[in-house]
Amino acid sequence: MENKFIRADDVAQELSVSKPYAYKLIRKLNEELEEQGFITIAGRVNRQYFYERLYGAGKKSK
Repeated sequence: MENKFIRADDVAQELSVSKPYAYKLIRKLNEELEEQGFITIAGRVNRQYFYERLYGAGKKSK
């Protein structure tokens, strides 16, 4: 079963960005989720939401 959350290491690798920038992006996405009333975890973001916001798709294409 795939993990429901994506971590900064995976975000950095997926987008070819630095780890500090990945944390910044996760923080921004988590702020958006908190505004919608969701509970968030620092340093991780919901994988589905990440792909929806970045690629406009619910799941990563393989």
